[in-house]
Amino acid sequence: MTEEEHYLSAFKTKLLSYYPLSDEAFDLFKRIAVFRTVEKGEILLHIGQVSKHINFICKGAMIAYFTDDQGNTYNKNIFLENQFAGSAVSAILKTPSEFTLQAIEDTTFISMDYQLYKERIYQNDELKSFYIAYLEKNWIIDKEQREISLVMENATMRYQKLLTAYPDIDKRIPLQHIASHLAITPTQLSRIRRDLKKNNPNQHM
Repeated sequence: MTEEEHYLSAFKTKLLSYYPLSDEAFDLFKRIAVFRTVEKGEILLHIGQVSKHINFICKGAMIAYFTDDQGNTYNKNIFLENQFAGSAVSAILKTPSEFTLQAIEDTTFISMDYQLYKERIYQNDELKSFYIAYLEKNWIIDKEQREISLVMENATMRYQKLLTAYPDIDKRIPLQHIASHLAITPTQLSRIRRDLKKNNPNQHM
């Protein structure tokens, strides 16, 4: 299996986690899938630019961030392997993106033109069912769980859940990005990591 075949297999597995697509339906997406590679630091979507693609990360990492009027930068999200990255709101409404999307590692990803992606969905009942399932999972279920987590869980719990989901994230992603993602300061994250190491001396951090 070539590297691209491996990545396409991972892409298909991700789609199937939302809805059991047939090979024929998957091929409709596969035909518009373009492999891209960017270097660490490269910006894929500038703030104010209209998003025209939906991206699936095969290898690497991206962050979405925005800047307030005082010039302070805040992370909206961190995207890792097997996740979709981009500004869905900008692509759907054809409006300028409110955040910047940047690679923070050398990254390989599958990119699909958003208009072609939507055309395929409109043309195929299976892809329509996939799209509904995708929206429900990402924009209703996961969104509600994130909102509850911010209110009901303290920062330590949120950090531990992040480590459980992505065990090596603290070795790959600069801590200031992780802190911003958790809605805490880098100082708070350092304190959490220090306390966790004190309580779990065998845990690597």
